[in-house]
Amino acid sequence: MKPIYSLSIIASLAMLLSACHGHGHAPAPAIIDEQIPVTLVPVGTQAKQQPIQASGQFTTEDETMLSFKTGGVVDRILVKEGDRVRKGRLLATIHLTEINAQVRQADLTYQKAERDHARWASLFRDSVGTLEQVQNAQTTLSIARQQLGAARFNRAYAEIRAVSDGYVLKKLVGEGQMIGPGEPVLQINGARQTGWRLKVAVSDKEWSEIEMGAVAEIETDALAGQILKGTVLRKSKGTDAATGTFAVTISVQDGRSEALAAGLFGKAKIYAGGKSSTSTIPYDAVLDGDGADAYVFTTRDNRTAQKRKVKVGNIVHGTVTVIQGLETETAVIVAGNAYLKDGATIKVIK
Repeated sequence: MKPIYSLSIIASLAMLLSACHGHGHAPAPAIIDEQIPVTLVPVGTQAKQQPIQASGQFTTEDETMLSFKTGGVVDRILVKEGDRVRKGRLLATIHLTEINAQVRQADLTYQKAERDHARWASLFRDSVGTLEQVQNAQTTLSIARQQLGAARFNRAYAEIRAVSDGYVLKKLVGEGQMIGPGEPVLQINGARQTGWRLKVAVSDKEWSEIEMGAVAEIETDALAGQILKGTVLRKSKGTDAATGTFAVTISVQDGRSEALAAGLFGKAKIYAGGKSSTSTIPYDAVLDGDGADAYVFTTRDNRTAQKRKVKVGNIVHGTVTVIQGLETETAVIVAGNAYLKDGATIKVIK
């Protein structure tokens, strides 16, 4: 019986050792995610003035259509388009044959009325004529005097003279052409007096942002490579019925240049006074750049990293301008960002 007892003891020991061995290989407890050390850099801000871009045509404040007071046949046009003129210069005339005849006829009528009035006044003094006859003669004389003055006035306006210093913009008729009273013959402006204006069209939002006196930069193909300075002179108080836009008139400070002409196309950048903020961050904070798109890591609680998509602008001396994407962020991760993923646990190293 003794050997059997020994075998039982041996079997029990074997089972105990087996149990102990299995307990040593139990599952290990979960390991907490490792914190990645990082360094933060504050997001800088920089004010950037955004110009309003608009286009339009050059003009002046005093463009004028010139015409003859009376109709007739155009005799001479003494200027051509683009000519500079001075105030009082003779620009055009019409044939005076008919007008001179009207003046002569009115003059003769006036002379006859003078004689008639003198005769009736003499007869009245001799008690031969009546007071009514004298008064009628006086009325006829006054009418004749007015008709003579009107005929002479019409003859004075049978020629066109420049009303101010400026330029001839358009010649609308030719010599020998028959025209009616008031029909436009020439168009001139006073650019040499008041300077050039650029009239541009803007939207309602842009109109509300533009301030009187705002600075503008103007370009035109007529002055390639040159930038003209200007200021906002006037803002319209209503929209254009055809386009639905507002008109803004810019006074061109360099507008006395002879290279400009009415109707030329111009483009303006108007610095309305409003500013928008952009962010600046170190170059090392930017990852995965692709053109204007890139990514950065930020944190708001100093424990978790968030991956942000941003739009970048200029890179100057190791500093990147971020146009969009960091409006609500105060800091970005620089050191350690290459080992991060979105939502990673971080430890901020001061």
